[in-house]
Amino acid sequence: MSEDRIVDALTVLAAGPTPYGQELATAERLAGWGGARWPELAWRVDRLPATAELPRSANLVVTAGHDDAPELLICSHLDTSLTGDPDFDEPVTGSSGPAGGLRRSLGPDGDALVDGLGLGVARAAAATALVGFVAAAEALRAADRPHRLTLLLAATGTHRYHLSHPPDGPGGSRRRAGAGGVTRQQPGGVARHLDRHPAPAAAVLAKTSPPGVLTAEPGALYLRVRLTSRFHPVLAREQAVPPGGLITHLGVVIEALEDFRRRHLAARADPTAAVGAEVGIGAVRAGQPAKPDLLPGRVDLHLYLVTVPGDDPAQLRDEVQATVSAATAGTPLADCPVAVDGQLVHPAAATAPDAPIARHARDAWAAAYGEQPRPVLGWTGSTDGVVLRGRGVPTVRLGPPGRGTDPADPRRDRYALADLRMFAGIYADIAVRHTGTIDSTGYRMA
Repeated sequence: MSEDRIVDALTVLAAGPTPYGQELATAERLAGWGGARWPELAWRVDRLPATAELPRSANLVVTAGHDDAPELLICSHLDTSLTGDPDFDEPVTGSSGPAGGLRRSLGPDGDALVDGLGLGVARAAAATALVGFVAAAEALRAADRPHRLTLLLAATGTHRYHLSHPPDGPGGSRRRAGAGGVTRQQPGGVARHLDRHPAPAAAVLAKTSPPGVLTAEPGALYLRVRLTSRFHPVLAREQAVPPGGLITHLGVVIEALEDFRRRHLAARADPTAAVGAEVGIGAVRAGQPAKPDLLPGRVDLHLYLVTVPGDDPAQLRDEVQATVSAATAGTPLADCPVAVDGQLVHPAAATAPDAPIARHARDAWAAAYGEQPRPVLGWTGSTDGVVLRGRGVPTVRLGPPGRGTDPADPRRDRYALADLRMFAGIYADIAVRHTGTIDSTGYRMA
């Protein structure tokens, strides 16, 4: 396995933008490239049902081996959080210029590096998983051993609040104070794959991760805090309710949400827990930029909550509702109704640390690094691993470490090619070990 294979895969992945819901072009590009290079593998593009939010969405599925063998799924995803489109990215990045393409360079220590947009989420891990999958399939086929491997580069892997399907319900019937609820997020590419195919025996999730093997991941919950008022122009701001308009008093709400966060995290502080909680305000929406002479009659604050085992989404919604309502009582916002709604992406989930896939992952890690991985504690990153575990699939997550971002452009993630090559070998080693048919102590990447 050479670093050139990984760079080739990265080049194909990075040849065009892959925004959420528009992964089809990248999936087809990868399938064409991979099918020509490794025709002995089955390359398939599975389109997702087209919707307004998912107009050209697709999974890439690659299979190797025999249908009657237990299936190991190696999974990453195609879409990236940043898209390369300034209209979407600039409010997050603060940068309006192009991020540029994939680039190779040398680091301060002479390490060969590669950097570019979307490598952290999730192109570096996806390319590494693809190369490791191919290497494992080649080794198992050469040994003439029964195996069944599937590579899934999934669509819609990034968390997304589906604003076109708000939790208000049709016609805004839940927009009055206290009438909010928590709905389920629409299924993403991994869930749709599992809907169409029998669940695999085990799965490896390839994504940039802390140093170690994750067998547990937290859940994810979106909450929307909404305050409403009556219509007022700026010219009548002193007659508005509240005086000056909603945004003038927004600090009261933000401090209330920060107070909720402090209490929420303190109640879940456990230095021995595998996963941890977190809360953040990720977006605020109010008014019409084209008509700033009109005071907003509605302000939405969007929160992301990282949830731990035992968290009840409805209870969390109620706690946020009570916190904001109590904070605004007795203030100019007292007459502005508060409603909190949400979307549960998925709850926290875990795989037993002694599951075979977990043992094989740790052993493959030890073979690469010369020592067993240290336990990961307090991890707050939530991925498709919880979707797989929720379907009863024993799952581990591990991935290549990043080398930070380009100092000149933090949109560009940097990786050492040696790290990517090592993790491609780890993924291949896990796959070989998991078949139980080859003495992995004698398995080496060429």
